[in-house]
Amino acid sequence: MSIRKAGALILFLLVGAVYAQQKQITLEEIYDGTFRMQYLDRLHSMNNGKEYAVLNTDRNTGTKTLDVYSYKTGDKVSTLINSGEIEGLDYFIGYTLSDDESKALLSTNLRSIYRRSSLGVYYVYDLDSKKLTKVADEAIQEPTFSPDASKVAYGLNNNLFVKDLKTGTTTQVTIDGAKNKIINGITDWVYEEEFAFVRAFDWNADGTKLAYIRFDETEVPEFSMDVFGKELYPSQDVFKYPKAGETNATVSLHIYDLEDQNTKEVDLSGFQNYYIPRLEWTPDADVLAVQTTNRKQNDVNLLFVDGASAKAKLILSDTDDAYVDITDNLTFLDENEFLWTSEKDGWNHIYHYDQDGKLINQVTKGPWEVTSYYGYDAKNKRVFYQSSENGSINRGVYSVKLNGSDKKALSADSGTNSANFSTDFTYYINSFSDASTPYVFTLHSAKDGKLIRKIKDNQALKDQFSEYVISEKEFFTLSINGEELNAYMIKPKDFDASKKYPVFMTQYSGPGSQSVANSWGGGNDYWFQMLAQDGYIIVCVDPRGTGLKGRDFKKMTQNELGKYEVEDQIAAAQALGQRPYIDADRIGIWGWSYGGFMASNCIFQGADTFKMAIAVAPVTSWRFYDTIYTERYMTTPQENASGYDENSPISHVDKLKGKYLLVHGSADDNVHVQNTMRLIEALVQANKQFDWAIYPDKNHGIYGGNTRLHLYTKMTNFIKDNL
Repeated sequence: MSIRKAGALILFLLVGAVYAQQKQITLEEIYDGTFRMQYLDRLHSMNNGKEYAVLNTDRNTGTKTLDVYSYKTGDKVSTLINSGEIEGLDYFIGYTLSDDESKALLSTNLRSIYRRSSLGVYYVYDLDSKKLTKVADEAIQEPTFSPDASKVAYGLNNNLFVKDLKTGTTTQVTIDGAKNKIINGITDWVYEEEFAFVRAFDWNADGTKLAYIRFDETEVPEFSMDVFGKELYPSQDVFKYPKAGETNATVSLHIYDLEDQNTKEVDLSGFQNYYIPRLEWTPDADVLAVQTTNRKQNDVNLLFVDGASAKAKLILSDTDDAYVDITDNLTFLDENEFLWTSEKDGWNHIYHYDQDGKLINQVTKGPWEVTSYYGYDAKNKRVFYQSSENGSINRGVYSVKLNGSDKKALSADSGTNSANFSTDFTYYINSFSDASTPYVFTLHSAKDGKLIRKIKDNQALKDQFSEYVISEKEFFTLSINGEELNAYMIKPKDFDASKKYPVFMTQYSGPGSQSVANSWGGGNDYWFQMLAQDGYIIVCVDPRGTGLKGRDFKKMTQNELGKYEVEDQIAAAQALGQRPYIDADRIGIWGWSYGGFMASNCIFQGADTFKMAIAVAPVTSWRFYDTIYTERYMTTPQENASGYDENSPISHVDKLKGKYLLVHGSADDNVHVQNTMRLIEALVQANKQFDWAIYPDKNHGIYGGNTRLHLYTKMTNFIKDNL
């Protein structure tokens, strides 16, 4: 044996020995908290701009403390709240400080309603007097301090109430609230899910008025779900859910004057007013800003409403041939000048307008996307934002002058950077992660991005991971259907290019989404590492219609959800199958929700490409899904029947050849189990064999107790048996 060969053999044996000594990730570890991450929980910048508050939990005693730290030194300055020292309160879950930081709203006994909404028992805690006041005896929704912290407005039984903290009296603002009929100040199901907000009321700057949206759901069709529970007879949950093409709630805008206790309705008849997706008072106590849009959601109006007369004026109209995204980026400057984000030049950017809606200038520009807007420093006239200008799979933090000049890269290392700025924009806390680095929290100067100190780095988790068999996540692009699609691959740690491996493709593929991102992945990434340990190559491809590559790339799937994305996933699988180390006869695909819709379509329409597929909680026909989301991308079924039906998995069941697992939660209020049941019936009538599982009383997330462990064990076994 030559010396070179002997050396190579020794190296191989050493590598093999090290590999053998490393641990294998297990499903039990993924879901029992073994890989727990450290975060800064409920981070809040204090008004002085020098300190920040973080909610801490003592895991031994269960005590919650709201502790204040110095930005500059990191030292703890004080403890604002200690649940162990509050008489009459054993614990609290979350907090909200009043604008003047004199009081805190503490939440207890929270019970989830839908994705973002909850009912809870709330207390006001006076930080000076240490006095504790219960807001209401019942479980309430969205309690919110008035600007001077003298009152709290909240929702209860579909009505709005205001509690005066000085007198202890409670005033009922609305009286017509009724379940499945009228909602005042709290969004209905579809607004909550698709416009991403729950509190549909807002205080004006001096606390004299409340603006709120009223939802009349009377004509909205009802959806019912059986709740099996533990009793002899099941119960039923009935709620209003407008499916594509059906009737939505009729919305109206109102202003309540606390002094004279009168309510005025705002006349919106002269504007696009089918939806009211945002409302907020400007810094001027007499001017309410409201965003409205048409049913197609391709014409968004920004209105200014006079608080006294309740008369509305059109300030800005943002239009698009496809749709206009609703965001929370609207920011008011002096004299009600404002900043607004728009895709009107083909990429999402920041624009500066005067109080009459006249464009002053485009603040950011370039072939990249502003992904988060952080705020405006009025003293230095600088705008802070996050963008993809350091690469579409990365995120960097930047600042720029209001006039668009003097741009600075503050935190733009390859990976994902996200910032939380101090109130006066002196500092920011940056959270950084990449595909191999769990979250690192560092303090920086907002002036130039200079590192001041490290706060938390999750080094313990990184060290823990070094004991396991972990493979690198490799990023690359695939030339598919005229586009360069972002992708990543995870190979087995002992990958041998002379062998052939099965491929398990993961994807979501929904409009504007991104699955291929240079960030720490969490739960599913641990699962993918576990599958790589077992000899699978994991691949993810973001197809046409996903985000961060400009308006045209994202919106090309308009009216055809499931057409181009499916073409791209099938073509990507076929291209991967050409690689010498990939077994083209052993390619599988999976996805959840939109990803389940895609996985189903791929195994049906790509029957000769995919050997197996798993679909969890899939949409199987967009006719079954809600109005706001579906019509944004597809218009109505009445207008676009072919787009709905030709791209529905139900229309392609006769093509199934491979192994298919279909999973759903029976209490999924979002993507109803009806989707799966209708697909099951179609597969049965086509005499196609497949596997399926229903998780009783589980929602769209399919979790609780051992549910996730059971689900991922089932999916893992299905992969091993069929791929």
